[in-house]
Amino acid sequence: MAPRTVETPPTAPARTALTVRYFAAAADAAGTTQERLELGEPTLAALRAELTERYGAPMAKVLRSGSFLVDGVVRRDRGALTGADRGDADAADETSGTPLTVDVLPPFAGG
Repeated sequence: MAPRTVETPPTAPARTALTVRYFAAAADAAGTTQERLELGEPTLAALRAELTERYGAPMAKVLRSGSFLVDGVVRRDRGALTGADRGDADAADETSGTPLTVDVLPPFAGG
């Protein structure tokens, strides 16, 4: 009798949960000031794509000239969200390596 093979079901890809807070024009575009999101890829590029897909042209306009505040650090790049992936353990949640909060900031007038 041949050995029995047990197949394990495929696991869903890991998703990164984060709180996204919106300010000024970003809040207007999203229609809210805060929400919880999950991303399949924990990068600012993935977050930009998700927000543009959800909220369309008004959010895309904000994101073109605005910035993100990732756990207190201003970011305009498209790189990793998690502190561990950025090599910045202090900016990451100690248990999961994911950011606690990402703020979407519109461009501000003045210097």
